[in-house]
Amino acid sequence: MFVIRWLSLAVFGLCLPEQTLTVSCSQLVKGSMFTVALCCLSIHLLVQCWTLLCQPAVAMGISVFILAGLLVHCVFLVSIFDIYFSSPLVHGMTPQQTPLPPPAKRLVLFVADGLRADSLYELNSNSTPRAPYMRSILENNGSWGISHTRVPTESRPGHVALIAGFYEDVSAVAKGWKENPVEFDSVFNESKYTWSWGSPDILPMFAKGATGDHVYTFCYTAESEDFGAQDAAELDMWVFDHVKSFFNSSRSNQTLFSALNEEKVILFLHLLGIDTNGHAHRPNSREYKENIKKVDEGVKEIASMIDNFYGNDGKTAFILTSDHGMTDWGTHGAGHPSETLTPLIVWGAGVNYPQRVTSQKFEDNFLKEWKLENLKRLDVNQADVAPLMASLIGVPFPLNSVGTLPLEYLNNSAHFKAESMFTNAVQIVEQFKVKMSQKRETTLSFLFTPFKPLSDSEQINYLKKARLYIQQQKYDEAISLCKKLITLALEGLSYYHTYDRLFLGLSIAMSFVGWTTYVILVIIKTHTNLTKAVQTNNKESTVLFYSFAFVGMIIAFFLLIQTCPWTYYIYCLLPVPVWYAVVKELPVIQDLATNLLSHNMVQSIGFIFICILGIEILVFSFFYRSTLTLGLLVFAGWPVITQLWTQAKTSASIWTFLCVLLAIFPLMPVVGREANIPLVIATGLLTLLISCLSLASLCKNKNKYRYNEDLKVYFYQMLSIALSTYVVSSTHDSLKNKQGLPLLNQIISWMTLVSSSVLPLLSSTFLFQRLFSILLSLMSTYLLLSTGYEALFPLVLSGLMFVWINMEQEALQHYGLSLKPKLAVFNFAYATDIAQFRQLHLDDVRRSFFFVFFIVTAFFGTGNIASVNSFDPASVYCFLTVFSPFMMGSLLLLKVAVPFVLVSCAFEAIQVTTQLSSKSLLLLVLVISDIMALHFFFLVKDYGSWLDIGTSISHYVLVMSLTIFMMLMNGLAQLLTTQRLQLYRGTKHHST
Repeated sequence: MFVIRWLSLAVFGLCLPEQTLTVSCSQLVKGSMFTVALCCLSIHLLVQCWTLLCQPAVAMGISVFILAGLLVHCVFLVSIFDIYFSSPLVHGMTPQQTPLPPPAKRLVLFVADGLRADSLYELNSNSTPRAPYMRSILENNGSWGISHTRVPTESRPGHVALIAGFYEDVSAVAKGWKENPVEFDSVFNESKYTWSWGSPDILPMFAKGATGDHVYTFCYTAESEDFGAQDAAELDMWVFDHVKSFFNSSRSNQTLFSALNEEKVILFLHLLGIDTNGHAHRPNSREYKENIKKVDEGVKEIASMIDNFYGNDGKTAFILTSDHGMTDWGTHGAGHPSETLTPLIVWGAGVNYPQRVTSQKFEDNFLKEWKLENLKRLDVNQADVAPLMASLIGVPFPLNSVGTLPLEYLNNSAHFKAESMFTNAVQIVEQFKVKMSQKRETTLSFLFTPFKPLSDSEQINYLKKARLYIQQQKYDEAISLCKKLITLALEGLSYYHTYDRLFLGLSIAMSFVGWTTYVILVIIKTHTNLTKAVQTNNKESTVLFYSFAFVGMIIAFFLLIQTCPWTYYIYCLLPVPVWYAVVKELPVIQDLATNLLSHNMVQSIGFIFICILGIEILVFSFFYRSTLTLGLLVFAGWPVITQLWTQAKTSASIWTFLCVLLAIFPLMPVVGREANIPLVIATGLLTLLISCLSLASLCKNKNKYRYNEDLKVYFYQMLSIALSTYVVSSTHDSLKNKQGLPLLNQIISWMTLVSSSVLPLLSSTFLFQRLFSILLSLMSTYLLLSTGYEALFPLVLSGLMFVWINMEQEALQHYGLSLKPKLAVFNFAYATDIAQFRQLHLDDVRRSFFFVFFIVTAFFGTGNIASVNSFDPASVYCFLTVFSPFMMGSLLLLKVAVPFVLVSCAFEAIQVTTQLSSKSLLLLVLVISDIMALHFFFLVKDYGSWLDIGTSISHYVLVMSLTIFMMLMNGLAQLLTTQRLQLYRGTKHHST
């Protein structure tokens, strides 16, 4: 085998042109040992995957097969970030600075975190300005507009765009909130001195990313960022007070005084209070609007103090803007206009005065709403603010900036504007040249396709022509040419940044289709009677194996000589073992085709059409939640359509009622928009009432399998429900009165969270007793994470799940597949006898579809939307109110997972009570979810509005996460239903 691999490699090498082979060998020598090691590791992982897929599904074991599927789906999920969200940064450029003297010596940057454009510009109900000082500035002293942010609308990428001039990739946000996962240049780094005040989540990343020791930070403690504090505006007051004391202390500190009087000085004030109040009280709240007024007053005081400190020398420029906006329900992260439209007001040295106009053309109606029709609105992209700051104080443009200098904000000579725009163009072209050089070095010469509109000769011609125009004082022509060059250079940067996108996308798509096909073949071969056993030809299998191995080595060799990242090896080599596993089952495919052709074609086509229609409905529900309502109403009529109504009228009636009741939830507004704590409390009391009725029924039953300790577990869970209801009421009253989160409530919440994962394992493993115990434990935690109507959802959903289990028993008997077992005495602990398992039936496809539909309903029915901004941070206030993104994110994920667990446990019960192996139906579920994911993979786009781009990526990430969740939930459900902890001594256990 070793000899064959190297012979194949040698033969392939001889097929390459001599020049290509020479370049490739030199690149191989240059490659670092670390890269080679990573490549070897990725190839090793693929070999392990190949080894698994080469075995028959029965031989490898269904659990191992599911594990392989989990790994494959993780690759599918991660790939989207490599393809669409890889780092745009390049290094090796030379700094570019405008040669003419700048208009300002210093710049003051105010960033009001979470401030929406409309919240600042709109007037109060009595037609008075919400921020009087800023209104007077834009009307009399400066220029204004809207700064358009990009997805993700979070604090870190927003500040990076403002201060460094580029749009940070999502992976960098995930790698570190305060630290810099990658090195980048910024306006702060290029300044002589920068002093900054504000949040410990933002300031340190610019200080640690700066060269030398000239960026100074003054931060309050992380504990100060408390959503439950008396007044979050105190965070902004802290900043203003410390800036004032800083300037006062400089009068007695000669070193500091001298530094403040230097040129190229930046003062950065990060104001987090508005964002915190927006999260805690919503942007339309009194607290949010009053915070804006306080910031307006603080900005006025700071501007006046700084002007006085410098003797009104007219050399200070001021900028007020925001990193992102906020939705009406107090979240941000996606691409809604309320999140992407932020204010920008610039005044002071070198800045244009207000420009009076008679009419302006914009697609929105904001000018009329804000009563600003006669003042020229100058919109910019968020990254344009960085070159604007650099131009005002005369520092080099940040090396990685992709912003275009907004000339209309500048009040300077035409010569200065032309030189500044020329510097901007050269700085971006430098990035383009480095990016092109990197891609050319790592691509075989005969495969490299350059960006033709901006070839080497074209670059030189543009720059020479622009310089000539400036020398001839044709400044308008020079500016126009530089803008055109910047546009081409940015297009070229995007071209080379996405150079491998089509290649990687096709590789993932091939893996997707191959994996889905293989799972279908495994289902047909091992879980149905549609095919006959086929004798394998060892000689043909060996030839097939070496053929695919040879293809894999060719791909690996191509990647190696191009020094591709190690992740490329996984994405590009994954189709090889997957499709090998498919082709190896060719006899099964032929046998299946023969079998299907012998059946009624109309019925086969009709069945396929219904399957496609069902999957399309699921896909459509990601765009319109109300689609789930239509699906649930169809589900309500299922007993009538299938004649189950006559067989089990009571169960069918309850099923129809609960389906209709559950159908209401997808029509409800998104969670978090309107809090309804009394409804959460009422849900807690209703859960207690249902628990009491169930417990009374249990006590009346004299079955010998009931134990006193089981009753104790239920009492503990009921107590937990009562405590959760009390904590929700008490906590929100305390926060409403601005008294913070009570410590006792916080302790109870965390103890409830921990105990809820243990208490179900102490209960009886009889089917309905264990499922009810799981419901009570999860409800106690879910209540603590609820803020409105979603608290009712698990109760209704679990009721439907209990009926679903009964209905499936009726369906099983109706189709004559099995005798109806007695669910009342069914025990999860003794439901693993493989001799009782049956083959899959067409009706099992319907069961799998029901499961996927209920999983999707479990997400959207609780008020979530397919976007990262649908999650309400107020949901975690019973656990913590101090800002902690990862802890809050974990709790919100737990809230999402609770309905998933309920559905998964019910599905586990259905699998074992219908005499199916615990994983066979999961394979059908994988097929359905993978076809959905493939839909969204092809719907992902990087063009159009940022709302469309963000939504398309959110859909794909969500459906892939749901698929992975379903596989994980299957294992968790099996654990929760079958395992039992014995903490009581002397207990005798009787089997059924």
